[in-house]
Amino acid sequence: MGDVAMTVPVLRAFVKQYPDVRITVLSKPFLKPLFADIENVDFFAADVTNNHKGIIGIYKLFKELKLLKIDAVADLHNVLRSKLLRGFFKLSFNKVTFIRKGRSEKRALTQSKNKVFKQLKTTHERYADVFRNLGFDLDISKPKFPPKQKLSKQITDITGVKTEKWIGIAPFAQYGSKMYPLDLMEQVIESLSQQNNVKILLFGGGKKEVEILYKIAGKFNNTLNLAGKIKLKEELALISNLDCMVSMDSGNAHFAAMLGINTITVWGITHPFTGFAPFNQPIENAILPDLNKYPNIPCSIYGNKVCEGYENVMRSISPKKVVEKILGAIK
Repeated sequence: MGDVAMTVPVLRAFVKQYPDVRITVLSKPFLKPLFADIENVDFFAADVTNNHKGIIGIYKLFKELKLLKIDAVADLHNVLRSKLLRGFFKLSFNKVTFIRKGRSEKRALTQSKNKVFKQLKTTHERYADVFRNLGFDLDISKPKFPPKQKLSKQITDITGVKTEKWIGIAPFAQYGSKMYPLDLMEQVIESLSQQNNVKILLFGGGKKEVEILYKIAGKFNNTLNLAGKIKLKEELALISNLDCMVSMDSGNAHFAAMLGINTITVWGITHPFTGFAPFNQPIENAILPDLNKYPNIPCSIYGNKVCEGYENVMRSISPKKVVEKILGAIK
């Protein structure tokens, strides 16, 4: 979800600079709300589990897309499915280009010996490069974000009408190596819940996460669990009204950033230099472990590989530091 969310500010910049070009976004159906407010952007749902599954399914998808009279293909994913699909388009003499992920640079950044520790090109710029390779001189340096969305009764029945500062906290990530330990996060939430004029909204998904967040919310004042209560469309509307989002290196950070929300990220064995930092957020918003104690960070791009002895890097980040960063952000 995070990768898809990172395309949103790039597409917003594109349609603003090239209003006569129409874009069709191809992705999984549940991600459609991410693109709902972007002019000149249509959404086409890929049913990769049934109708568009396998080589035959991808060919069927290609035939369906051909009916849209597509002039060019920008592959922002560059995985097996998208390679196959763009191959069909290329055989039909469509102009095709794809993202260069910079794998060799990322290997150099994450290796333990002869590490090349430097900021890599952001994923947003890599997406923009795909359009540049199609001949569009795209500039994403001056973003314009959508206004805050009006909250539905379904949301306000849960949150109440906003009269205080709203802090979103999304404590989960795909891999445990990217998660701030929950016992420390509870200390953060406890401190914030004691502040005046503050409400804490917890975000997550999946049965296990919902159960955990319900228990956490029940312990502290002014703390609500949103997980399992609203769908993605409503979640995005709610995020657009936050004063601050606190997230791991994960999808919710990119949801908030694409809406122009002040986004604080807590990092484990990954690092903003990999290019996956939230869009248009200052580096000061990234809370990092003790890099003197753990000099091999980043030792993974996605968090799926943990260096020996680096299992507890996030415990070098004190709850006090996280709280101070949040309170500074909402002033």
